[in-house]
Parts: sequence; structure tokens; C-alpha cells
Amino acid sequence: MRRALMEGRCCVPAVGSVIAGVASCLPFVVVDADGREVEPVSAYLRDLVLGDVSPLTCRSYGFGLLRWHRLLWLLEISWEKATEADVAVLVGWLREARNPQRVRRRNGSSAPPGSVNLKTGKPSLREGYAPATINHNLTVVSGFYAFHGRFGAGPVLNPVPVSRERRQVLAHRSPLEAAPVFRRGRLRQKVPAQAPRSIPDQLWDKLSAVMGCDRDRALLEFYVSSGARASELLGVCLDDIDWPGQLIYVVSKGTRIRQPVPASPNAFRYLGRYLAAVGLPTQWPARLARPRRCCEAADVLGDAARSAESQRQARHELDLARRPTHGRDQDGRRRPAHPRRSTDNLAACASGHYRPIPHCTGGGLARQAPGALHPASASAADVRCRL
Repeated sequence: MRRALMEGRCCVPAVGSVIAGVASCLPFVVVDADGREVEPVSAYLRDLVLGDVSPLTCRSYGFGLLRWHRLLWLLEISWEKATEADVAVLVGWLREARNPQRVRRRNGSSAPPGSVNLKTGKPSLREGYAPATINHNLTVVSGFYAFHGRFGAGPVLNPVPVSRERRQVLAHRSPLEAAPVFRRGRLRQKVPAQAPRSIPDQLWDKLSAVMGCDRDRALLEFYVSSGARASELLGVCLDDIDWPGQLIYVVSKGTRIRQPVPASPNAFRYLGRYLAAVGLPTQWPARLARPRRCCEAADVLGDAARSAESQRQARHELDLARRPTHGRDQDGRRRPAHPRRSTDNLAACASGHYRPIPHCTGGGLARQAPGALHPASASAADVRCRL
């Protein structure tokens, strides 16, 4: 069984799960196949919460311990009697197993797993677990046994091997010194240090051009220029924007403090255009990352308004060709018979304050008094009386 797991010829049954807890001191709970809480895991997660870790960290540690206990349940070994050989089986299984998070529907345009995009230099995720995920799982299991070892529970020795050289090097190290080089601990995976990737100016302009909404352009500009995390930007409200200072206030993930972050002027310019198109939200606190349908609705309304304005302009030119070229106003001065309609009148007409009246004085848009008869239902005599 152990060799079959390490060679990928056998899989670990997906029994148990991580569910949300009911108490604030334990945000997530690991349960077995029968739905019963795994008490040793809950004790360790509760200790992590007391150390002021985030709930998402507690959730991540819960999934790491769930993988470990699934393997122990399959091998029929108690967690108190686990050895280093069992940890080696865990590492071998993770190296050969397929990550369920990588299972997705692929079409012909999807890149094969593990390939590299020649245009952006971004590698595609492979089907199995990444080396960093395996090292994280080893860290979780090591911390789990180190916690119970302080209370005299579990095995005498921690089943996860450690690197003594690493402990000695990092024990007394000055931050001014260069990063030391040391051997990895046993069963630890090699994680290559990758250089930061960049995007050429031509691809950046093309990326900004294909976006059909100013909200998306603003979020991209804020994300690149400010260096904030995506979760921090999605929590930004209108009250967190300092327009004169070109700053946004985000709640940092590490310190959980509201901190100012500078951003590029283009980000504020796109954000201003987006708010001018869709208007200010009516509910507060108003988040900037509103649903996409709001932006799409604004684009549809803008296209409809431009189409209506072009149609009115065409009718206006047709009326100019048929009607007299001048007339007289109330003061006796000569005026065009049909002045050009303005955008302000169009906006007023769209808001419901003005309604179009045929052959009216002042550009074809007149204010209709409450209770007045609409021209569509009025007779020709009524219209002439109003003019």
C-alpha cells in the first residue's frame, strides 16, 4: 500500500472535510467521514487563533491536516504513533497525485499543464501539487506535532525531519548580511527562485484597449501602480479615496490597519469616468468593485443616448430643409426657426423633466407642466394654442 501510494498507483479516499465553525475561537473545524470533530486538530487550530492568525490561515492549516489524517485513516495508524516513514509516504503521494483544484474544463485554446506562455513568460500550473504546497503541508504537520509535544502527547520525536544546519544559520543572523545558503531539510522540495516578470508597453496598451469598461481599467491601474493585494482593492469604498492627494486607503492583510497607498493618476482618471457614467451608488458603504452588469447597463444607456441624439439631429436637418429659415421671438428679434438641440436638453429629456413637443419654440424641447396634456394625445388645435 505504501509503495503504491508513492508511485501513484493508488489514491487516498477523499473522506472528511473542513467546515465552518460556530465559535469565533475556532472559525474552521476538521471532521471525519462520520461528521465527528477531530479533537487534536481543533486544539491546534484553537491555539493558532489565540496567536492572532487570520481565519484564512486557520482554514489553510485545516486542509493540510485533513490530507495528513486521510492518509493515516487509510493506513490505519493513529496520529500519536506516526513516524517519519509515514511522512515520507505523504510526500510521495503528493508528488504523484493530481490536485483536485487543477481539474477544470479545457478547450482547444487552453495551454497544456506545465507549459510556459512565450508572450508573457507565465508558467501554467501543472496537474499535481506544487513544491511550495508540499513544503507547506510539511510545515503544518510539524507544527501540529510540536504543539502536542509540549503537553506530552503524540510521538516522542517529531515525525517531520528538520534541517539542523538551517536552524544554526538562522539563529544569529543580521539582516545586513547576505542571505545564507544551506541545505534543505529531508523531504523538503526544491522551490526555484523566479525573477519578477514584466509586461512590455505594447502589451499593456493592448490589454487596456480590450477592456470594455472603465471600472476594469481603474482596477487594473490601481492593482499595478499601488502594489496592493486584490483582496485589499476589492474592499475599497468611496470614502477610502483621497482625490486631491492621489491616495487610496486599504486595510492591510498583515497589520489589519487602514493605511494610505499612492496610485497612478490614470487610475483616478478611469475611476472618475466610471462614476460619471454610472453615477454614485445609493447604498453606503459603497464598494468600487460593483457588479459588472452596472457598467454594461451604463454602456447600453450611453449607446442608446448617442443613437437617439443622432436620430434627432437627422430629423432636425430635415426640418431645416422644409421650414422657413428665420422667425421672430417675443422681443421681435430675428431667430432661427429651429435652433440646434443641445446635449443638456437631451439629458433633461431623458430624466423626465422635459418632453419633446412638435414645432415648439426654443429648440424643440419644452418643459411640460404637471397635469398638462401630452402632445401625443392632444389635438392639433391644442398644440397650436400652446404655441
